[in-house]
Amino acid sequence: MTEAFPPQSYEDLIRVIHDRYDRMSKTYQKIAVYLTQNPNDVAVMSVNAIGEKTAIHASSYVRYAQSLGFRGFKEMQAVFQRRLTTPAPGFDARVKALENELGAKEDRSDLGFLRDLVVRDISSLQDLLANSSAEQISAAANLMEAADTIYILGQLRSAPVAELLRYMLTMLGKRTVLLDATGGLSTHMAKTIGSKDMLFAISFRFYANEVVNIVDEVAARGVPVVAISDSTLSPIAKSARVLFAIPEHEYTFSRSLAAPMCLAQALTVALAARLQKDRASPRIPVVTGP
Repeated sequence: MTEAFPPQSYEDLIRVIHDRYDRMSKTYQKIAVYLTQNPNDVAVMSVNAIGEKTAIHASSYVRYAQSLGFRGFKEMQAVFQRRLTTPAPGFDARVKALENELGAKEDRSDLGFLRDLVVRDISSLQDLLANSSAEQISAAANLMEAADTIYILGQLRSAPVAELLRYMLTMLGKRTVLLDATGGLSTHMAKTIGSKDMLFAISFRFYANEVVNIVDEVAARGVPVVAISDSTLSPIAKSARVLFAIPEHEYTFSRSLAAPMCLAQALTVALAARLQKDRASPRIPVVTGP
């Protein structure tokens, strides 16, 4: 089914994509994720280049645009182009700029692997700064401050972010519970979360089923959820009171946690400023030796 009137604003287009996502084919879902994660690239790249990059034929992008009511891909692309009132480079452009600045060469040495990871980490951190708003950070920090207990949930590759949050929040004196997967008790522990508590969930593709189920169940009971994920189409996005979407541009073994780790630190520092009433130089206590 096509839209009678194609959405003319970027916000309306993203809303339509979200509303129809669950009813889309697998190919269309992959297209939807790419469009929502890479709006700058969609605005400037040709449909053939996007198709080659995503290994999805360009004709599928054309048909997808038509399913939303557009005459073709270019008409849909114009919505993304209008969004760029102030041009901002996409992830790939940032990577190329950094490689040029650092004098990149094709380097398959051990040091070259490190250099590649550092370049991509810098790019992801730049994207994090460009795509995060003061309102999001304030809303998340306010929920954390108001909560009696902060429950933290993150499994698989997200586990290090959850552990960092537990450490920093505990050092701030905030009552914190990590929903650890050990022993298979996470789901049962989550049932003890009360209406005055909150859940901080972290999940990236491929999303841990237990994390998704817990987020859904807790949110259904009215418990506020702050989430860090990789897309506004993530399975935990719909349940989040505050969502930080940090796109992952490559699903490889070396996917970085630099951006979510940095975000977790920023949120705990924002909370420290509220708890200590010192917004100028909040401090996180550290564990010292005897």
